[in-house]
Amino acid sequence: MQDVKHLTKKRKSLLARLLSRRRSGRSGRHRYLATPAEKKDLRLRFVLPALALILASWPLYNLLLDLNHAPQAGKSAVAAPAKPVVKLSNLDTFQSLQVSVDSLASATLVGDRLQSPLADGGTIRYNLDVELQEKVSRYLSSSRVPYGVFIALEPKTGRVLGMVSHSSVEPAWQKQAFFQIYPMASLFKIITAAAALEQKKVSPETVVAFNGRLTSENPRYWDPRGRRSPEMSLTEAMGKSVNPVFGRVASQYVGRDQLVLQANRFGFNQPLFPGTSIMQSTAFPPQSDAELMLMGAGLGREVKISPIHAAAMMAAVANRGVMMSPLLAEKVTSGTGEVLFSSSPMELRRLLSEESAAKLEKMLSTTVNSGTSRRAFHDRRGRPMLAKINIAAKTGSIDGKEPAGQYSWFAAYAPMEDPQIALVALVVNQGKWHIKASNVGEKALEAFFR
Repeated sequence: MQDVKHLTKKRKSLLARLLSRRRSGRSGRHRYLATPAEKKDLRLRFVLPALALILASWPLYNLLLDLNHAPQAGKSAVAAPAKPVVKLSNLDTFQSLQVSVDSLASATLVGDRLQSPLADGGTIRYNLDVELQEKVSRYLSSSRVPYGVFIALEPKTGRVLGMVSHSSVEPAWQKQAFFQIYPMASLFKIITAAAALEQKKVSPETVVAFNGRLTSENPRYWDPRGRRSPEMSLTEAMGKSVNPVFGRVASQYVGRDQLVLQANRFGFNQPLFPGTSIMQSTAFPPQSDAELMLMGAGLGREVKISPIHAAAMMAAVANRGVMMSPLLAEKVTSGTGEVLFSSSPMELRRLLSEESAAKLEKMLSTTVNSGTSRRAFHDRRGRPMLAKINIAAKTGSIDGKEPAGQYSWFAAYAPMEDPQIALVALVVNQGKWHIKASNVGEKALEAFFR
């Protein structure tokens, strides 16, 4: 067989001969017809070099393809896990959570509980508090919130009492609302305080001097400047969500490594709910002292959390530091009557000591009475709407992109003496504000303690 090099050497003479004879044919002389052997020889002389060029270029093509699909610098490498395929056989706690959330939209009231049908003729019976579920759902819908999520748990057991999502602009978003992660904002101040308390560096009464406005977002101006700098206790600062105070706590008392370690204890940067499509909450190590202060204050934009994780975290603080697995289904039964899952409380992990949880509770006690949620929990005359219930709470506010808008968080549990419910609400407003997450929280607690 002739090799490529040999064929290319003869190409010129053959082409020249053919072109010469075709030109002569056009000028009136006889037209030259190539023999079959010459035609085959000509095809080989074109095809083989082209094939060799393609084979030589293939590795370069693959390299360019890989570069085109590689993650861009500066963007989060965390992606939503593929939706797991859960077989309808014996289900573990996390599989039951996935199946129950997937079927929630088809739930109807059967007796005193919500219930969804399964493809094989079986059923899912939910733990949900029907009145709480319906009232929050109506409130989000009537308020026409662009995006809203609500989750409530029973702290001691993890039983899911409420689970609602609503979007007036993107209904398809509702299906994945519980599983996505969103900028955590000032809810992260809970973790900053927990880290300082666990190291026994502070107490709820610790006074911290600072500089700048309470809502300042620039760490350059947070260090105190002399005796005239304002001071505030951590309890008051938590209620009013003072950025400079918690930024300084992260930098001066906690430190980078301990803050990230505490975030990991709270379930960040790891699959906290394996076997589900719930995204991992993220809290990457800050690269400078300014980033550390921003992170501690709840201004780290890459610190993100799912609503389910946030609710479980708040329930853990209420449960003396122990996080329980969320239990949405009370029972899952197959079409043949076989019980595939029956809910039983399951401890996930301890987030902080019982002593630190009690101190953190005190710091969270001022949010509703004199802090950032005071307006939502008091009428126009300043009278408390839930006067007989002591509530521990935290708010958060930050702008985000997925979905675009202003994020409003509210996390709480009550009553503080014997917590019966822990909840998290997230509202994303666009342009004109409709309601805040604190308003959702107030309506939910009002419905629960009816």
